[in-house]
Amino acid sequence: MSTGPGLDARVDERLGRLVRRVQADARVPAVSAALHRADRPLWQCTVGDTGSDNALGPRTQFRIGSVTKTFTAVLTLQCRDDGLLDLDDPVGRHLDLPAHGELTVRRLLSHTGGLQREPFGDVWDTLSAPDADRLVAELDRAERVLPPARRFHYSNLGLAVLGQLVARLRGGSWAQVLTERVLTPLGLTDTTVTPGPAAATGFLVDAYSDEAHPEPPTDFGAVGPAAQLWSTATDMARWAAFLADPAALDPAGAVLTPGTLDEMRWPLTTTDETLWGAGFGLGLILIPQGERVVHVGHDGAMPGFLAAVYGRRGGDGTAGAMGAAVLGSSGTAAELFDLPHQLLAAAVEHDPAEIEPWRPGPPAPAALRGMLGRWWGEGFEYVFSWHDGTLRARGAGDPAGRPPAVFTPLPDRPDVFRTVSGREAGELLRMTRDEAGTVVRMHWATYRFSRHQETFDRYDFRSGS
Repeated sequence: MSTGPGLDARVDERLGRLVRRVQADARVPAVSAALHRADRPLWQCTVGDTGSDNALGPRTQFRIGSVTKTFTAVLTLQCRDDGLLDLDDPVGRHLDLPAHGELTVRRLLSHTGGLQREPFGDVWDTLSAPDADRLVAELDRAERVLPPARRFHYSNLGLAVLGQLVARLRGGSWAQVLTERVLTPLGLTDTTVTPGPAAATGFLVDAYSDEAHPEPPTDFGAVGPAAQLWSTATDMARWAAFLADPAALDPAGAVLTPGTLDEMRWPLTTTDETLWGAGFGLGLILIPQGERVVHVGHDGAMPGFLAAVYGRRGGDGTAGAMGAAVLGSSGTAAELFDLPHQLLAAAVEHDPAEIEPWRPGPPAPAALRGMLGRWWGEGFEYVFSWHDGTLRARGAGDPAGRPPAVFTPLPDRPDVFRTVSGREAGELLRMTRDEAGTVVRMHWATYRFSRHQETFDRYDFRSGS
């Protein structure tokens, strides 16, 4: 076992104990865990052995399975941002497919296309995945098991098709494009398509004895964009931090802009219509933690391996660029899936981020100072303010943790603003001034705002008229 330096010894012990407990209780031959955050050194922990002569350590690779899908999703959004596709394009516009070409990129990313889970054939019996030509040629033998947009239905086949799409648009193999456009820019040097010589062996641990059966190595061929990658916990904790806080790890936006990651993190569907315990965005799993906190990432499973990789967003005490990864060499130890969430929560509880002191800033622009303060709309009171160089609005009774609406001015209309986040995102805020230049009313998303509470026929309760 090894742990990283820099944490308080009690916090280090708490996190390490969580890992050791899962390794022992779930009977996992090898577990590697890591926690990334902007304000502390990397924390890592390994327990067990690799099943070979190679010692288990921070650079031991494990199969990460469907965590691979998050990389394919990022590559797809890169293509969109570069103008090579639109998310609502049918994939058949860019690939010559014998069937299902009408499914949109967005539907495949969010698993709402209704495509069957796996490629045609019994790939989990044969462990023989199709190559690119066969994957495409046999699409007409794959079922549409649900109508598009009907509900969430997980599909490795759908992500495999997107991998072919990315390769076609970029003029290289999926693996080449991944290395050049994501792994190298982010420094994920231990993340590879094939395992290195020091990789862990994957096992099926016998249910009724302590025997561990090695699983056969598998190459997923053209389905690789859905589940092929190998990596380390340290690389994956960094990747999780990127998914949660891209500006901290990629300030120039070389891989993706923060706005695009925001789009990927927006929930498009729930994974269970009764529990509502998890959502799915554009290639990303979203798991709410309460108190406006969400963990974003993905789980992975391949024969002999399980992985869980999540970044944390929101909440008091959450540090910037906070991500956790847990990789294990057992195909059945489901307890591993909850461990990164436990690590993130424990780190915030026992080692919260420092509270940044408030400092005075420059005043609001002169043209806006007179409109700051309290306004009424739809019978409710709102407070408009100027903070951190932006115009903002909050409901007067909003809880402290609810984000404000944030506005940006239109360059050619000084008294018109666009809502860029929060309540009424995308809508316009228009100011109306009197002859003296004072803002006397506003319209936000077409609703009238006034300094005093009014009915919709403009009866002013304060003036009585």
